[in-house]
Amino acid sequence: MMEFEEKTIHKESIYEGNIVNVSVHDVTLPNGKTSKREIINHPGAVAVIAVTEENKLVMVRQYRKALEKEIIEIPAGKLEKEEPPIQSAARELEEETGYKTESLTKVTSFYTSPGFADEMIHLYEAGKLKEGETYTDDDEFVEVMEVSLEEAEDLIEEERIHDAKTMFAVQYLKLKRLD
Repeated sequence: MMEFEEKTIHKESIYEGNIVNVSVHDVTLPNGKTSKREIINHPGAVAVIAVTEENKLVMVRQYRKALEKEIIEIPAGKLEKEEPPIQSAARELEEETGYKTESLTKVTSFYTSPGFADEMIHLYEAGKLKEGETYTDDDEFVEVMEVSLEEAEDLIEEERIHDAKTMFAVQYLKLKRLD
């Protein structure tokens, strides 16, 4: 069986930012040839599937500069240094939506773009929501929305929900409903 590991023989840091670092790696391929890999390092993120007592999915509408458009997403955010993912999930849910939760259950973790980035999202499901106040970051502008599962499916069709973590959350809820 062939080994697929690519060994880094040289690494050059291109950019170090507040959210991501970018580097170029010269690698030796399994066949002995060399190639370049552009890599984005990200501290990781959390996302929260939160459903109200009225069976509405709590979401946020916000502008995403990288996409040059607004999209509707489940609450999510970057992991803070040395903060456990479950604690980040509770913080992000409250910051973005005002909701507090009595319980968070880990659903899964996944890489967002493994071809060039190491970002991993830790996805949680919130239980027993309690309304509170939002307190977003100074550079963060969001509108909290509550939508039914059917409305979320329509938003996917309209490409207003257009990111993998949120589409995953909707599919997860659909499958749970079938149980």
